[in-house]
Amino acid sequence: MAMGGGSTGGSVSEINVTPLIDVLLVLLIIFMVIVPTTPKGLEALVPQPPKNNTPPPPDNNRTIVLQIEGGTGLPVWKINDQQFDKNDVANELTKIFATRSEKVMFIKGDAKLDYGTVAQGIGFGKQADVTNVGIITPQIEAGH
Repeated sequence: MAMGGGSTGGSVSEINVTPLIDVLLVLLIIFMVIVPTTPKGLEALVPQPPKNNTPPPPDNNRTIVLQIEGGTGLPVWKINDQQFDKNDVANELTKIFATRSEKVMFIKGDAKLDYGTVAQGIGFGKQADVTNVGIITPQIEAGH
């Protein structure tokens, strides 16, 4: 009877980690040398406040609303709650929109007015080179 040793035979494979550790140490040394040479902060240009007290720009961002009020008599024409004669509305709108890049106007008419009067208001806007005309209805005004 032959008795064998405790070895079953076959090869044992192990990963040689020595080259991996060598590479990691070299990278660690490289990064330790590079880090002190990088700048510590960012150079950013921060906007400075204006030095002179300039007046605020004209109120060109205010929404223009042409209101047409009235039912039985002659309609009352208003631009942003300022009353104008019907003949002056087109000239006033032209003055307002001459300096604006965004030419948007809204028209708010009473429910008792006929469509022709509202169409005149749209025409006044078109004479002033308004590109977009919106109509404010009671539903829009109520927020629905």
